[in-house]
Amino acid sequence: MLNQVNLIGRIVKDPELVYTKDGVPLSRFSLAVKRSYKNQSGNYDADFIPCTIFRNNAEKIAEHCGKGSMVAVSGRLQSKVYENSDNKRIFRMDMIAEDVQFLQLKKTESSTLQEAGAEQ
Repeated sequence: MLNQVNLIGRIVKDPELVYTKDGVPLSRFSLAVKRSYKNQSGNYDADFIPCTIFRNNAEKIAEHCGKGSMVAVSGRLQSKVYENSDNKRIFRMDMIAEDVQFLQLKKTESSTLQEAGAEQ
């Protein structure tokens, strides 16, 4: 069986960097991925995919990316079932990202790169 996902989209809000109790860096972010077809209004809808990335890539994405950054991520889907505070069963699907490529950065350093004449 194969569980492999490749997505290109924009980060919805600044990635959150935390550390596990074992000291492993972990970053969470949501990725807005535009659908390939237009809705009845003539606009493209987007899906919002929750993503988690670990270790060195977690620190890199938290340092270099912000809200609006366009990234390509590769990884796998992981499902989770839990009960919320109302004892309602919740099903959640996350992408566990294993690789990330920065396509267009939207953080303070991107304006520094522009000022230096580098392309984004």
